[in-house]
Amino acid sequence: MTFQATYKGEQLILPDIECGCGMPHENPDMDIYIGNGIIDNSGDYIKKKNLGKKVLVVTDNVVDDVAGKKVVEILSQTGFDVKLCILEREDELVPDETALGEVLLALEDDIDFLAAVGSGSINDVTRYVAFNTDRPFVSIGTAPSMDGYTSVIAPLIYNDLKVNKPAVCPDVLICDLDIMKEAPYDLIISGFGDVVGKYIAIADWILGRFINGESYCPVNVEIVFQAVEKCMANVEQIKQRSNKGIKSLVEALILAGVTILILDNTRAVSSIEHAMGHYLEMMKLIQGEKPARHGITVGVTTGYVIKFYEEFFKFDFSSVDKKEIKKSKKTKKQWRKEVLEKYGKKIGTLVLKDNPAGYTVWEQQERRIDSFFTNFAQIKEELDFLPDWQDLKGVYQQLSLPLSAGEISVKQDMLQDSLIYAKDYRERYTLFKTADELGILENMVGRVMDES
Repeated sequence: MTFQATYKGEQLILPDIECGCGMPHENPDMDIYIGNGIIDNSGDYIKKKNLGKKVLVVTDNVVDDVAGKKVVEILSQTGFDVKLCILEREDELVPDETALGEVLLALEDDIDFLAAVGSGSINDVTRYVAFNTDRPFVSIGTAPSMDGYTSVIAPLIYNDLKVNKPAVCPDVLICDLDIMKEAPYDLIISGFGDVVGKYIAIADWILGRFINGESYCPVNVEIVFQAVEKCMANVEQIKQRSNKGIKSLVEALILAGVTILILDNTRAVSSIEHAMGHYLEMMKLIQGEKPARHGITVGVTTGYVIKFYEEFFKFDFSSVDKKEIKKSKKTKKQWRKEVLEKYGKKIGTLVLKDNPAGYTVWEQQERRIDSFFTNFAQIKEELDFLPDWQDLKGVYQQLSLPLSAGEISVKQDMLQDSLIYAKDYRERYTLFKTADELGILENMVGRVMDES
């Protein structure tokens, strides 16, 4: 094993990356603490990093009662000059332009660093502001709900569009298991859903390596597999919110997030299952409806993609005819029109702008088709790690993680659109692009919908 995190007391020590893959890597440089009752030590942990004296603590009105007030008190007692920014919301906090504006307006010139007290949205807003104002960032996590604690990417909402913006990883990350264990259960299964989606991220990356000549890092793949295995080995413990179960989930989320820092992108942890999740979330927002938690949505879409993979490998590829594929291929104008129709003009315009190479010309498509058939046997062999849907379904049921789109209030027509058009959300190569370029995408989606 080439990557093995260890503990020194409550501090998780990440090793330097030793890898010959040729991709540029950033060695993790942050202090990570995981343990029971360690929020009491947060002031001392932060002091070790010499980030300055004046801190802007960012939280919301719900987390403030859970941990925010205590963090302010502890930091003040440790000698920090604390300014508090509470993002007051009647409903759940959305990491949008309003939240970003509130934090920016609370930020005074003499603030040395920012500290987020919370989970997903609070961290993403704070890390983005810290990045854009060139200040250090500290994260005090309150729920094992997502892999973004150690990320350098901030998923934000702008005009109902999910956008990924460059951000900064925390200099110090503190995860108090006593607080994490008491998080609402939907946040816990959201974290699990986020982790289980990594099966698809790795499968699609392997596919991209064979078909598209994509750069690939076996060490980061190993890190992600470690994360997934931690969760799959502790399903019942996670359900029971035991110390062991929540610690395994927190470690898994941190390990997965570390790959984003190492690679400076999300290739190892996010693919078509996340694109489908983003599509469903954006469509719900457009309709004025509240989407399910992101990790729960990812858990649901992962199930559909696992079924898609199963149906794909059952397909009789002798029926694939390149002449017929070329004859029926959409023009770039037709493709752009379809994206605008299915995403809506506002979001579709931004999707097209962010993905200038989203349309595949025939020469490139033909090369990919040939590469697929040349490497098919090896692709199938290397993707043998994917779980059987019936086995994974049992894990979902054990955790009470939703199995179907209907359970997260997504109608069948929206689900079908996500299966067909989420591939266009970004240029990242996925199995759905393979199926589309082979001319069988809608056939595969129909099979998945029928089976579901």
